[in-house]
Amino acid sequence: MGSYNFATVNNCVQSMKLSLWLILFTATPGLAQTAIDYRISFVNRDHHEANVQVTFTEVSADTLAIRMSRSSPGRYALHEFAKNIYAVQAEGSKGQKLEFHRPNPHQWSVYGHDGTVKISYTIFGDLCDGTYLAIDNTHAHLNMPATFMWAAGLEDRPIQIVFELPRNDWRIATQLHPTTKPNRFTAPDLQYFLDSPTEVSDFDLADWQVQSGGLTQRIRLALHHEGSTAETAAYARLCEAVVQEQIAIYGELPLFENGTYTFIADYLAGADNDGMEHRNSTVCTSSRALTKHFIRTLSTISHELFHCWNVERIRPKSLEPFNFSRTNISGELWFAEGFTSYYDGLALKRAQLVSIDWFANDISRNLDFVLTSPGNRFFSPIEMSLQAPFTDAGVANDPQNFKNTFISYYPYGSALGLALDLLLRTHFKNISLDDLMRVMWHKYGRREIPYSNKDIKTTLAEITISPEFSENFFKKYVEGRDWPDYKNLLEHAGFLLRKKKPGEAWFGPLNFKFKDGKMLMAASTLIGTPLYQAGIDRNDVIMQLAGENAPADTAALETLLAKFNPGKEIDFVFKKRGETRTTKITLEENPTLEVVLFEQAGLKVTDNMAQFRKNWLGRKSDADKVNVKRHCPKCKRAFDFQFEYCRFDGEKLGLTAK
Repeated sequence: MGSYNFATVNNCVQSMKLSLWLILFTATPGLAQTAIDYRISFVNRDHHEANVQVTFTEVSADTLAIRMSRSSPGRYALHEFAKNIYAVQAEGSKGQKLEFHRPNPHQWSVYGHDGTVKISYTIFGDLCDGTYLAIDNTHAHLNMPATFMWAAGLEDRPIQIVFELPRNDWRIATQLHPTTKPNRFTAPDLQYFLDSPTEVSDFDLADWQVQSGGLTQRIRLALHHEGSTAETAAYARLCEAVVQEQIAIYGELPLFENGTYTFIADYLAGADNDGMEHRNSTVCTSSRALTKHFIRTLSTISHELFHCWNVERIRPKSLEPFNFSRTNISGELWFAEGFTSYYDGLALKRAQLVSIDWFANDISRNLDFVLTSPGNRFFSPIEMSLQAPFTDAGVANDPQNFKNTFISYYPYGSALGLALDLLLRTHFKNISLDDLMRVMWHKYGRREIPYSNKDIKTTLAEITISPEFSENFFKKYVEGRDWPDYKNLLEHAGFLLRKKKPGEAWFGPLNFKFKDGKMLMAASTLIGTPLYQAGIDRNDVIMQLAGENAPADTAALETLLAKFNPGKEIDFVFKKRGETRTTKITLEENPTLEVVLFEQAGLKVTDNMAQFRKNWLGRKSDADKVNVKRHCPKCKRAFDFQFEYCRFDGEKLGLTAK
């Protein structure tokens, strides 16, 4: 019996589904008549406004509930997008004015219609990120839930939208389905429509083809920035290298509707530093210019691309389907977001776009944060994931104690991904975290069967053929709050986890504000630190320290602390809400951690360590090495990507295309 290529079979089935929908939408009169029509224009873009019109026909309900989303794909908190809408009007088929009332802040109930309801309104937006919208004289950057109203009960209807272009040189980048008209697009239903961010501007466009699973698909980079087209071309090649390394992890690309995946990137002054995944596209925004910060932006590109497998298709049951009217809570974010965070830097290293020192420093920041934070005494990774509605860009007016109680599921999960990868490589022959991700893709992602935490545990037991290992890992590290022995695990690859500042006196993070001769505690002190144990907290004013007046700035404070050794007891005088207190604080050794290479610490890298390191961090794809160089803006010499700075002039290396 011949063997089947399951990737090709699945891709063909998905292609048939998409083709069938396109035929029905464009050729069936009945369906075309029930489509919802949107139109958006940008006449007052100088003042960050867009005008939106939407027409609903064949409305059978007496009252049509028009709603604005309260949440957005990839976000887990409420955002109440209705706050930016005004000048709302409703009309019938003949232009007659229709009445409506507001039963709640995010709904307009329209009644007295004749089967047709035309809604028009103005939307304001001036935040370029993955959640909101930004409209100005340079572009329209649209997150759909933050921009467009929709009708309850009509979510399954097809949608068509027209973007009225205010300038001849503006184009449209989106995952929406194109039509014969360049400014008209369609979507099969509301879920797909609201999941389709759109950039309207004079962006640069770079694209390339990728062979995967017996199919040829297209990857596009729509980059709106203030740099040159040569920088765009060079950056696209870097993105291409990341794509190839991530394909090597899963063995194939997902099937993208229209056969296309689009990076929508806005790297502009004033933009927020953000990224947001979507089914066939991603939004990446940054205020950093490519000339100096392209590795940072590329990390976001890597993270969001990984999501086209992990989250968009390997999808938690708790997020399927996404609900636009409430918070979307999930206990799987340690895996969905955290493991993705682990792989974003790993993919850059495997693609040889960053040095091994960069990768070690990336691990350092992550482990130092999660291992020294008091938050893990309160919540496990699963429980921490459930905190997302309060922390994922959630807005609160009252102070919180998150510095002590919360570790973001991004670094928490990333540290867990690192641990699991090293544990698998250490205890099982030829098994790594890549295998877990690949099997999760085959079982759940490719077939689009939503998973649970239990399914991850079961799959881990399957690939290791050890239910005991899987059960122990989940019980201790996923459901529990323990940490594995990172020092021992990292040594297998010739990495050393150690104190970064041994012997340095410390009483807690130096989160102080210095103003008008006052030394003010600017943030909550961390549980277990000498400052916390002394009763010092946010907004307390330090009057004297070690018998001297409070230092005038951070440098002076560091100079003072350098005079003492850990274990030294010093006097503290501080004012807490009008009450002056005197106490003594015993200094401790600075607990900050770092990860360095054995060779940097003067230790020998054995052959086994070198091989382990190669298996872990070496290239997995067979694609050609990216032919882009860093260059020194001062001496003009070109360097490979392993160098961060010019060895001759010490300048930060920029980006050029070759």
